[in-house]
Amino acid sequence: MLQLKNLGGFVADNFIVPGKIFHGLGSFSKLETVKGKRAIIITGKGAMRRSGYIEKAIEYLQQNNIETEVFDGVESDPSIETVMKGFDVMMNFKPDWIIGLGGCSAIDAAKAMWVFYEYPETNFADIIAPFTIKPLRNKAKFIAIPSTSGTGTESTCVSVITDREKGTKYPLVSYELCPDIAIVDGELCKTMPASVTANTGLDALTHAIEAYVTPLADAYTDSLAERAVTDIFNVLPTAVSCGDNLDARQKMHDASCMSGMSFSNALLGIVHSLSHQVGGMFGVPHGRANAILLPNIIRFNTQKAESKYMRLAALIGVNSTEEFAKRIELLRHSVGVESSFEEYGISSERWEAKIQVMAENAINDACTACNPRQPTIQDMVDLLRVCFQGATYTQ
Repeated sequence: MLQLKNLGGFVADNFIVPGKIFHGLGSFSKLETVKGKRAIIITGKGAMRRSGYIEKAIEYLQQNNIETEVFDGVESDPSIETVMKGFDVMMNFKPDWIIGLGGCSAIDAAKAMWVFYEYPETNFADIIAPFTIKPLRNKAKFIAIPSTSGTGTESTCVSVITDREKGTKYPLVSYELCPDIAIVDGELCKTMPASVTANTGLDALTHAIEAYVTPLADAYTDSLAERAVTDIFNVLPTAVSCGDNLDARQKMHDASCMSGMSFSNALLGIVHSLSHQVGGMFGVPHGRANAILLPNIIRFNTQKAESKYMRLAALIGVNSTEEFAKRIELLRHSVGVESSFEEYGISSERWEAKIQVMAENAINDACTACNPRQPTIQDMVDLLRVCFQGATYTQ
């Protein structure tokens, strides 16, 4: 198992955030302040083009005579193969700005492409271990503009890339990956479908809660996590049911960014270790997998983190860790997310065939090192089994 003391270049008293954060409705226009020569926009397969934001971005950049290139081939859960395609485009275009525009997949892929652009000789295996990415910004700086309110990747030192061949996700972790500029404009989210709003919002909630109970949490990370948890409970149902409510959209976007800053500094726990496996093996959307796992992992962690969970419980008006877990289950239900992986549609035969390897891979995930209670492989198997069934974990 990866040990906390072996987390490479992690320095607990650093507080890493983007160089600049522009936030609020209309803040997308801050792209017009960027100075440079060439910018490549990395985006997904149509949403940002259909909504006109690619054209707007190009217009803002051209005001400062910045030449632009667009790579719009990023899929959901970006693969190593997609990262290498984007890297090839960058090597030909030679940008001094890399702009991740769109959902978390586009921004995560852009971050990984950035690493290879700076160091073309790098192999993917060289950067899987936490804090092994060499210093960036020798060739380009990075701008993140999210259109979903979930991963907080615009404010984090993380990029998650999928190995399709092995069926697993790798979180690349390095301070170097924290963007130079983040633009957090809730208007970009107004056409996000309700299911995506729910998935990503519950992902942001998971980030805040996991960051709150790691051994590396401190006053800075706690304050961001507390505000994010409160706002998500208050506005996520509105953002899901009334997507054109821009106040709710902006609050969720800000909450996602705050959660990102919190976990980027305090790191995460085994909700993510297990979710990476479930997503890689079965294609369950990341935030949805997190939401199914989260209440039972709170129950698992209670013996080591009860006082912290109690503080979060009080913020939303309940009096115990169990009530807190149940409120998450109610929130999950209210936004249309299943209570189990079986309900999601995975067969018990397929689940049992993969459960041991998922547990073993999750033990070695970088996130496991910062969980407040260190699990065994059998603990991971037990948690996966109860979350598949929709049962309640008991000690």
